[in-house]
Amino acid sequence: MEAALYAPGLGYYSGGAAKLGPAGDFVTAPELSPLFGRCLARQALAALEALGGGAVLELGGGSGALAEAALAEAGAGLRWLMLEPSPELRQRQQQRLGNRVEWLDSLPAGFRGVVLANEVADALPVERFTIADSELRQLGVRFDTAGAPGWALLDPPPELAAAVQALERERGAPFPEGYTSEHSPLLGPWVRSLAESLAAGLVLVIDYGLPRRELYAPERSMGTFMCHYRHRAHDDPFRWPGLQDLTAWVDFTTVAAAGVAAGLTLEGFTTQAAFLAGNGLEEMLAAAPGGTAGIMQAQQARQLLLPGEMGERFRVLGLSRGLGPALAGFGLLDLANRL
Repeated sequence: MEAALYAPGLGYYSGGAAKLGPAGDFVTAPELSPLFGRCLARQALAALEALGGGAVLELGGGSGALAEAALAEAGAGLRWLMLEPSPELRQRQQQRLGNRVEWLDSLPAGFRGVVLANEVADALPVERFTIADSELRQLGVRFDTAGAPGWALLDPPPELAAAVQALERERGAPFPEGYTSEHSPLLGPWVRSLAESLAAGLVLVIDYGLPRRELYAPERSMGTFMCHYRHRAHDDPFRWPGLQDLTAWVDFTTVAAAGVAAGLTLEGFTTQAAFLAGNGLEEMLAAAPGGTAGIMQAQQARQLLLPGEMGERFRVLGLSRGLGPALAGFGLLDLANRL
């Protein structure tokens, strides 16, 4: 998965093909509507005011749509930093945003401000596992004599075996025969790296995912690993390697636990719909223009809010250091007790 996504010149995020929007493979919330970026800007400005200043650091900024909408909402004076590992996407961002944004090559030390990670954690490479003949096996990749890749049952490395055993202890029973899922070994270290960078401020992780008990529930027996190509979702990573997105749902319990263990405070955990509503989405819709533009904006908001669209599938988790007041985004609905 790491090679297919990030290999220099060949991986999905290092190649030159369009990825986002109608001409790409999938649509993110910032691409769908500027309302998303405007709501995030309001939450970021409130956090920066509580801190007495600082900047916004966006991780993996995609096409730059989120930054563009947020900067338009915030007005002059908001400092926006971007950390983008994809050279192709970074070039597109620079063309779109110009000198309104500063680009970084690594996480800054002693950062004060708001870190935004929208649809970043789901692209961290995962390990797949399955239960076959009552034994834990790693789902690896093997090439046949013709050079075609396919799944292979392998002995699990110690780290994966320990992770799955911990999941089984937590659920109170072993996984049944045929159960297949994923483990993200980089998720905890990634959160710890953000905590080490943050001197004071807020980290917002926005992605599709669930608390651990729900993510590894019996009914989710085939996991959440998915591929996206030209707005079609499927489960065959060998079909167009390097040309399609590979992703898996986020274990938000791991995100919260890693952040708290690194000295951060859990601010809250909620649905995207509740977070956006808490940051003024309904007020924005009430002020929308009439006619076709207003109708289009209302349709976009429905996709952001409805449970069957992005409203509940996407979750928002906040971690902070030295922030102080409660955040509006978690005021309407806080699901932290489910973590």
